[in-house]
Amino acid sequence: MVRPLGPPTDEIATWTGPDGVDRATAQAVIDLAMRAGVAMLSTGAAAADVTATVLLLTKAYGLASVHVDVTYTSITVSYHRGPHADPMTVMRIVAFRSQDYTRLERLRELVVELTQSPVPVDDARVLFDGVIGSPHPYRRWVVTTAGGVLAAGAAALVGGGAVIVLISFLTALVVGRVLAWLTGAGVASFFAQSVGAAIPTVVATLVVVAQSAGVGFVADVSPSLVVASGIVLLLSGMSVVGAAEDALEGYYVTAGARAFEVVVLSLGIAVGVSAVLSLGQRLGFPIAISERTFLASDVVVQVVSAVAISVAFAVMSFARGRVVAVAGVAGGLGWVVLAVGERALSLGSITSSAFAAALVGFAARVVAKRLGVSALAVTTAAIVPLLPGRLAYQGISQVVTQPDETGVSSGLSTLAQAFGTGLGLAAGVAMGTYFAGLLQAKRQGVRPRPAAAATLRATSETRINTSAILSDTGELPVVQRQAPLPPPSSDTDPDPDPDPDRPTDAP
Repeated sequence: MVRPLGPPTDEIATWTGPDGVDRATAQAVIDLAMRAGVAMLSTGAAAADVTATVLLLTKAYGLASVHVDVTYTSITVSYHRGPHADPMTVMRIVAFRSQDYTRLERLRELVVELTQSPVPVDDARVLFDGVIGSPHPYRRWVVTTAGGVLAAGAAALVGGGAVIVLISFLTALVVGRVLAWLTGAGVASFFAQSVGAAIPTVVATLVVVAQSAGVGFVADVSPSLVVASGIVLLLSGMSVVGAAEDALEGYYVTAGARAFEVVVLSLGIAVGVSAVLSLGQRLGFPIAISERTFLASDVVVQVVSAVAISVAFAVMSFARGRVVAVAGVAGGLGWVVLAVGERALSLGSITSSAFAAALVGFAARVVAKRLGVSALAVTTAAIVPLLPGRLAYQGISQVVTQPDETGVSSGLSTLAQAFGTGLGLAAGVAMGTYFAGLLQAKRQGVRPRPAAAATLRATSETRINTSAILSDTGELPVVQRQAPLPPPSSDTDPDPDPDPDRPTDAP
């Protein structure tokens, strides 16, 4: 009457028996899986996606009882070979991270191909090296120009005229080149962000100087919008969506690292803007905050600007043509939802932003499989127009230019609103993606489960049941049990079960 009759819903993963894979082959398979995992984490994949990739590859090549631990800067894979054999444990550091959605999609496609039709490990390694070493789809000048388009769209979005849009475009080109040079020189991201934020603030101060000198074509423009567009450009590269996705999937260490990186980079922006604002204030050239609200101009112009921003960011992230087009549509849709929420429903900026992000995340996950695009790339690009660049600048400016109690209080309140908007975007994307995953799992007849809890066991057939699978298009591939492949031509070991007293392997 009290005790249940059936087994536990979630069984504890245990080692059930040897899989017959010799040491040399196991080392080669783990090395291959580590290459794929490191490459995916370096190009912007979520921790759950990386975990699923490693598990799929090792399972496809006959390795059972594999455990994967992913953090923001490292990947650890441990292959448990039984109570009488030493485990194989490998850790690799992820030293470089960037958003490269074309390379990420090619890696995912290759992993799917290998899990369905495995080839010898040496051949698979060559295929992975070919994808990793392939050139970007766009030249550097195209990416730099896309950054200028993003800033110009952000300026138009907040009510800037033709002069401000042009100034924002040219300023963003300079920011892009300077940041590329600083990154190549090994400058820390915090200081690079500070310099990048200082550049549009200096340009805005020069506009104020020109206005004081009576220059006609800048007489009626608002230089603060140049700073706001620059902040949006710098905020666009932060891993807000990745942090929310990792937290939702149970990778709290990685999510915390991503979130803390966002905080540090945001502080870098604040330092760069406030330093130039303080200097301009002392020299007698303060930058007045624009009185325009971002919903004051024509809605059609806003939607077109939002589409341009999303398309530009997708190009900056090296996304493919179809992803770029879908991201533009999603960005325009998100802005329409935001405008309706604020104007028609009076929901407030934070709630409207969260609702728009949730709808974008849900729609991107649902249509990703049908259109053959990455939901992560689409959602990341689509929420860029919703980033609170103007609010962030307004709060910083109020704190710097009005150091009295009223100014500081107003500035902190505005910054809190900007921070709340950012949290709303992250939470909205995570919620929309989560419910879309539940819907897809229900249609496929599987029970969704975070990849953080997934450890594959040695069973006759295994269906990988995880809500974050490597194609992030909602498709859950079935991986059939593969017979162990012959060992590589080099480093062969005829002993499939080495002496238990042998030291732990460190490939």
